[in-house]
Amino acid sequence: MLIDTHCHLDLPPLSDQLDHHLEEARRNGITQWIVPAVCPDNWHKIADICRGNRDLFPAFGIHPRHAAEVQSEHLKQLDAIARQGVAIGEIGLDGLYGNLDQQSMLFREQLRIARRHCLPVLVHCRNAIGHMIEILRQEGAAEYGGIMHAFSGSVESARDCIKLGFAISLTGTLTRPDAVRPLRLARELPLSHLVVETDAPDLTPAKRLPAFNRPAWLLDVVEALAKARGCSSLDIVEATSATTRKFLPKL
Repeated sequence: MLIDTHCHLDLPPLSDQLDHHLEEARRNGITQWIVPAVCPDNWHKIADICRGNRDLFPAFGIHPRHAAEVQSEHLKQLDAIARQGVAIGEIGLDGLYGNLDQQSMLFREQLRIARRHCLPVLVHCRNAIGHMIEILRQEGAAEYGGIMHAFSGSVESARDCIKLGFAISLTGTLTRPDAVRPLRLARELPLSHLVVETDAPDLTPAKRLPAFNRPAWLLDVVEALAKARGCSSLDIVEATSATTRKFLPKL
């Protein structure tokens, strides 16, 4: 059993041939998927997709790129739908968008919803790792934890996240010939705190470029992680699946 901790199956081109992509992935041993939201507009679509596929599990949240659009009503709606998911996500901070004050407020509000419902969180962070860790500490994230999605920080930052109750998710970036930081994460972090994801249709593994990413290619990440750690792919499948279930207990 192999679990993809982050796959946007509601988005085209994946949603255009969803059954085909899922069947292809199942033939490769991938059996469960977490489907995270990015904005209120796709919450009900994700809920419908997951309701029709018992191996798909939704997570509801608002991505930092939508921080400027969020109104109080959206947070009320999230509070109402939260328990239908296995986590709150995808939420977090992204320094590329520039409005960190708005993002921080939204991040805090969603962490409080997660805490209220005893749900883990799926955290997106880019160019704001120190600020993100500070907010997690202030908001008591260690009580509910979660997964650091597509983690791109240093080993030291990853260890800080682990101390706060988070697993670290690795992606197709680990397969790139010039991978440095992802390789250090793969080698130096405890396997008990590593999980894998595709982030499909994004973050395509190196040998599959320039195609859009798809669920079946999670095995590329597994194989790269196994090579980095000097173990078998089966070892990685068993360990990452157990870790995912530990950090997302509603699975």
